Amino acid sequence: MNPSIRVAFATNNKSDLNEHFGSAKFFSIYDISKNNFTLVDNLAIVSKDTDKTISLLEGVHIVYFLNIGPTAAAKIINKGIFPIKYKEDVAIKEELEKLIKMLNTNPPPFIKKIFEDKVA
Repeated sequence: MNPSIRVAFATNNKSDLNEHFGSAKFFSIYDISKNNFTLVDNLAIVSKDTDKTISLLEGVHIVYFLNIGPTAAAKIINKGIFPIKYKEDVAIKEELEKLIKMLNTNPPPFIKKIFEDKVA
């Protein structure tokens, strides 16, 4: 068994992490294991309704964005999604490669728990 985590990136072009959570045109969703990553979907966001956006992210473990409002942050945390805020744009592929490296070295406790829960 090769457990994976599901991550989403707020983006306006499907290749860069470059959007505020509430302004994203898309969320690019990937499954990441210790060996590789796979694009699952590029979710088009047609409504700026935070609750609808969060419901589209069901099954995602981590969401990356450039910024997020406090209400939206509380809502995604309450849904069990771990928020990660970046200060500047970054290529999604570059971040995926960093994640694979981290998974193979010393993942933080919350990621270890995701893997343990998936294997159990």
